[in-house]
Order: sequence, then C-alpha cells, then structure tokens
Amino acid sequence: MACKWISQETFDAVVQENIAEFDMEPEEALNEAIQQFESQGVDLTNIIKAVRKQNEECEAAPSHDILLTLESLRKAIETNSVSSLSELLLQFGDQCKQSMAHRYLAGQKAAYPVVLEAWKQCEGDRETLLNALYAMSSLTDGQPDLLERVGEELLLRALENHSKDPEVTLLAIRLARHVCLKHEQNRQNLVKAGILRHLTQAISYHGTDPDVVCEACSALRIMTLDDDIRVPFGHAHDHAKMIVLEHAGLKLLIEAAKGFTDNSIVLSELCSTVARLCVRNEFCQDVVDLGGLNFMLALLADCIDHQELVKQVLSAIRAVAGNDDVKDAIVNSGGTDLIVLAMTRHLSNAQICDQGCAALAMLALRKPENCKVIMEGGGALAALQAMKVHPKDSSVQKQACMVIRNLVSRTRDFSQPILEMGAESLILQARCAHKDCDDVAKAALRDLGCKVELRELWTGQKGSLVH
Repeated sequence: MACKWISQETFDAVVQENIAEFDMEPEEALNEAIQQFESQGVDLTNIIKAVRKQNEECEAAPSHDILLTLESLRKAIETNSVSSLSELLLQFGDQCKQSMAHRYLAGQKAAYPVVLEAWKQCEGDRETLLNALYAMSSLTDGQPDLLERVGEELLLRALENHSKDPEVTLLAIRLARHVCLKHEQNRQNLVKAGILRHLTQAISYHGTDPDVVCEACSALRIMTLDDDIRVPFGHAHDHAKMIVLEHAGLKLLIEAAKGFTDNSIVLSELCSTVARLCVRNEFCQDVVDLGGLNFMLALLADCIDHQELVKQVLSAIRAVAGNDDVKDAIVNSGGTDLIVLAMTRHLSNAQICDQGCAALAMLALRKPENCKVIMEGGGALAALQAMKVHPKDSSVQKQACMVIRNLVSRTRDFSQPILEMGAESLILQARCAHKDCDDVAKAALRDLGCKVELRELWTGQKGSLVH
C-alpha cells in the first residue's frame, strides 16, 4: 500500500522536466511521471494529474486553472466587485468538483479564507450568495477540517435568513453535510448552535421539494453518525434523541413520506433516516403509533421492484424491530412474508439479502411464535439461499447465520428441517471463509445440534506472571 506523499509542485516539476529535458510530448510526460511515482510507492490521490497549459511563449502557465481562479477571486475581493465575485465563485465551485485533488490543492493554497471573505461581502446579494455557498460546499467536500467559527456563523445565518428560499436552503444544508461528515467537533458545534431546528424546519417548509427533503434527510443522518476515528466517543445517540424529542423528527419524516408516494428516491432517503432515529425502545413504538409501520409495509408491497427503496424499507423494519412489541406488530401485519418475497425477488442483490436476513433475525429473536411464522413463510430457506448466492459477502453470511441461530435457539423442533435444507455445510463454509462470522456460526451450529469444535484460547497452565 502506498504510504509516501509528494506535493503538487513536485509532481508538476517532474512532468515539466520530462517535457523539457527528455523531449516528451505532454501526455507522454504526464504518464511517465505517474508511473515513476507510483513505482516508488507514492500515493497520488491528492495530485492533479494534468499537464499545465502552455502560453504563447511555450512556457508553463504559472499555476493550475483552479489556482488562477483563486487568485482572480482574491483580486475581486480587494476591489469589492460583486458581479465578478459571483462569476468567479461559480467557476471555482465547478473546478473544485472536478476531483478531490483539485479541492485539496485549493485548500492547501488558503482557498477557504478567500471564499469565506467573498461570502461575507455578498451576503446581501442572493445570486452571489448562492454561488458562495456552492463554492464553499464544493471546497469542503472531503475537507471538513477547513470549517471554523466564522464559517459556522455564516452558515447558520444563511439558514436563518433564507429559511423560505429552497435554493439557498439546499446549498446551505449541503455545506452542513460536507463539514459534518467524519467530523465530530463540527457536528457538536453546529448542533449546539441549533442546526437541527433548521434541518427539520427545511423539511417542514419545503416538504414538496424532493431535492431539499433528500438533502435534509442526508444531513440529519450524518448528525447521528459516529464516524470520526479521531474521537473515542461521539454524541450520535444524543443527537438522534434530540431530533426525535425536541424536533418531532419521526412524525415529520413519516408525514413527509406521504407526499412522495410516487418518488422512490425520496422515500428511500426518508426510510433510511427513520431507521437512524430508532435508537430507543419507545421511538420504535412511536413509528408504529404514527402509522409509519403500516406505511412502510405497504411500500414494500407496492414498490417491490425498486431495489434501493426495498433495501431502505428493510433497514427501517430491522431498526423498529428492536422493540419486542413492534416485532409482533410486524409479524401480525404480514411483514415476514413481504421480507421473504423481497429477498427472493432480489436474491442477486447482496444488500437486500443482508438487510432482509437482519430483519428476519431481529423478528425471530426471543420470539418462538414469530419463529414459527418465519419458518412457515420460507424465511430459513431464503436465508440459506442468500448464503449460497453470496458466499463472499461476510455480512450476508453473518446475518443469515444469525437468522438460523435465532430460529432454533428456543425452538429446537426446527433444527432438523433446517439441517435438511443444507444449513450445516453452508454455515461451516461461512465460518471458514469469514473470520467475523466465527462466533455466530458456532452458535448456529451448536443450537442446530451439530458438533462444534471449541478452541480453548488460554488455560493458564503455561508460563507465569511472576518471574
């Protein structure tokens, strides 16, 4: 794996050297530089792999296009030219979107304070403000560390002052999403400053705008993630509780879904967000009480051919099934049959098989009566078929093992029928192929009544702590 890094200047210098010293054509010089550095184990992820344009004197242009635009932005700020700023911000945003390497180079060359200053100057001009938000959201995509206090204040002010404007709201939320992904401190700072109100309010105010609803849902989910490896403990759970308890998040999402019955993309986003918010027993019950469960089961039946939507509905069913009473409600409403139907219909889709098995495993957990319904509905067979079709997918294998284990742990009568379906060999294969399946595979084999070889990791017989 590459572990060495170089600067953009070093890469560009080698390309120019290949052209000037070795008389290579520009494209040949570029490819030669790429091969040279990669053979040395250099990671070129954040390098713009392009030849700088030549001017009329055949000398290299002073910089890459994105840095030339950045320099023009600096000059426009000095002259306070709003019309120039608007055009340059749009151009800079487009260039940032070309690749992570473009964004990284701009960030290294102090683009953030330049765009921030441009944003400050144009707060009163809607068109330029839109382009400033676009430029900033493009720059911070993958670079959340760039955000600081003034940027937070400008973001929240844009959301507050333009709450009824769908375009400004959309771009401001997109910026919030970019600066919060994999950045716990930004999340906490913005939540403390009240961004959850703005995100839920956006769905309330713009509930018929699919783009705003999708963006707001995505941002709400990011607020409930624990994805920053630099932080040992995040506030994901607390943020989810705040969205539900302080901002009526579940009710808002379920009501919004009713307005998009013919839009599978928006429904997928809404279902995915509901799943992220079901972090407490009572929240799962709230989904049922608000009509969310019946709505999702109807969706599963009516939109069975929409794979992404099916996956997200299964994920939401899995989430709300964390409540034992809700398990019964799902089973009594025919949910198990729909889950098995979805898995059978999309057997080649690993993600649907994964979520379907996970949902069945949750419904079977500690519920012998539910296990009977699942068995009669072909749930065990569907799980084993998923194992056959996706032998290399560790998540599918693990969740399918969990289904089998939960089905037989309290109802041993099901062991023989499941063994006759070929469960033992499939579970043994999963155990051999995937290390993270070992524990659940052993538990499934044990509860099926199969011989399981248990390894004694340490007996305390050899060696001594005292010398």
